[in-house]
Amino acid sequence: MSRGVADIAPARLALLNQGAVASATLTEGLAIDFAQLLAAAVPAIGVARLERMRAQAAAGITGRMALAAQLLLDAGTDPAMLQVHPSDTVRGWACFAIAAQAGLTLPLQLAAMRPLADDGHFGVREWAWLALRPRLAAHLLDAIALLAPWTADPSERVRRFACEALRPRGVWCAHIAQLKEEPQLALPLLQALRADPAVYVQDSVANWLNDAAKSQPDWVRSLCAQWLLDSPTAATARICKRAQRSLT
Repeated sequence: MSRGVADIAPARLALLNQGAVASATLTEGLAIDFAQLLAAAVPAIGVARLERMRAQAAAGITGRMALAAQLLLDAGTDPAMLQVHPSDTVRGWACFAIAAQAGLTLPLQLAAMRPLADDGHFGVREWAWLALRPRLAAHLLDAIALLAPWTADPSERVRRFACEALRPRGVWCAHIAQLKEEPQLALPLLQALRADPAVYVQDSVANWLNDAAKSQPDWVRSLCAQWLLDSPTAATARICKRAQRSLT
């Protein structure tokens, strides 16, 4: 397993850049040459678009993901074609392409994003919520209502998306000021997941509440106390313990 970009074998990096394999680690994903992968995944992308991608080689990963998606949309690429690509990075571009598609309503964007939220690769699942988060945050109450049914989905990955996408602080993303001040708005999502059997979902709920505890500690304490009374399960106890880990 590679520990740093320099540790990735040249043959392995070549396969990643060709889109022939999925990345096994975050380090591998960060090492990919986006221009090379764009050219391999969509040969008709065009020289000018590849040059735009090369010019941003030193930019942050999220910005480059969004740029790649926009270049693909500008070239007339169907995001659905990207969703079945063997490269997790290309499938990640599909996430950003869905989020950037003009004219798609939020319900349609969520429907298109669902298979990617349920993708077998950890990286694609992260790109799915990161890509759509700005739109969800801009239409917060609608987003919460639309995501509420996802909390009952058979797939733990989809249930986790419903929580992770709207964390008040989150990782690699802008904060959602309204949820930092009014975390109770997300109760339709959190309440439904308070005893979720999947550790993957439990961790997301706990991290959501840990985010909220940084601005509304008393609310988190009160909610956890109520949950422990109403739902005395091992899953709820684990969530509440992790949710309050930053509180004194």
